[in-house]
Amino acid sequence: MTLHVCVEVIASLKNMSADFAKFNNIATFAKFCGLKREDVVNKSLQNTMLGIIINPKSGKKAFRAQRLYLWKLLKARREPFIYRVTKYANHAIELARELVEEKGCTKILVLGGDGTLSEVINGIMRAELSPEQRANIKFGLMPRGTGNDFARHWGLTKDFKRSLDIFFQGHSKPIDVGCVTYWRNNIPHHRYFINSLGFGIEPMVCRGAERLKYYIGSHHVNYFFALVGALLKYKNPHLRLDVDGKTIVEGKMFVTSIANGSYVGGGMKLNPDADPCDGVLHSMFLTPPSFKEICQAVPKLFNGRLHELSFIHPVVADNLLMHTKQHQSFEADGIVMDVTGPCHVTCMKHAMQMIVPKECL
Repeated sequence: MTLHVCVEVIASLKNMSADFAKFNNIATFAKFCGLKREDVVNKSLQNTMLGIIINPKSGKKAFRAQRLYLWKLLKARREPFIYRVTKYANHAIELARELVEEKGCTKILVLGGDGTLSEVINGIMRAELSPEQRANIKFGLMPRGTGNDFARHWGLTKDFKRSLDIFFQGHSKPIDVGCVTYWRNNIPHHRYFINSLGFGIEPMVCRGAERLKYYIGSHHVNYFFALVGALLKYKNPHLRLDVDGKTIVEGKMFVTSIANGSYVGGGMKLNPDADPCDGVLHSMFLTPPSFKEICQAVPKLFNGRLHELSFIHPVVADNLLMHTKQHQSFEADGIVMDVTGPCHVTCMKHAMQMIVPKECL
């Protein structure tokens, strides 16, 4: 087992750069890191292996420099690790599950945006682990995407060195994870989310912003133009929301935002009271607004005062059931899914741990 883990570490280092030395056994790896062979073996046996997952398409201009800095820091810390790079959509789900389920990693470092982080969370949640094992897994985030909304909630920025310092300081908090159970072709599916779940116009905006990347690149302005385009063709569906068996909201819906974190859409503060550690989801239901109300809402999207408007209906619960009379889509952390039938949304309290800045403890 120990030899297998060390081989994984060696293979990971090989993948990082053509400039790196070629390791082919434990002794070579130990010598490179300035360790004794038995130190490497003992470190592996302690089950403290660090797993790293990187999306090279997120912040790709700085990718090589950041990767080399990270490699040098890990070498200086003499910390064994396993390194993985995503190659296609949903690949991080497979990689995260492999690292925690097969390789025994209890700490995961994610270099990517909201989508990459969401995939990693889904991989950890789908791994065959006991609730106790999963609750002890810690993850850290180096934000490298466009929106970085969950990172923004914790005050994490694209300052790579600061984010790494925070990660290696190791201060962690138990974090809630949302789960939506939905049906497609009469088959139930589960999708986990760490930041937000959106129905209504939100999936259209996400799809539009993704398409605009090919024309204007990855910028916050994508979300604005995508929102304008969605407003021109959006038709408000009928929705019914049940909480604890009671109907809370029913009627035409413009937006439904179910939040674990406070930010969405690259900095819009839709749910300012959302707390990823409180065991509940903070939801906001928007009935169809007039043009005047839309104009009133725009400045409040970014200052956390949207709830002051009359067409906003806040709901706080850990268990929600949504019914709709038609085919619809939802976005979970910016990833769009098509569904038919009802959607059951639950909050899984303190499902795992996140490494956060000390001031957030």
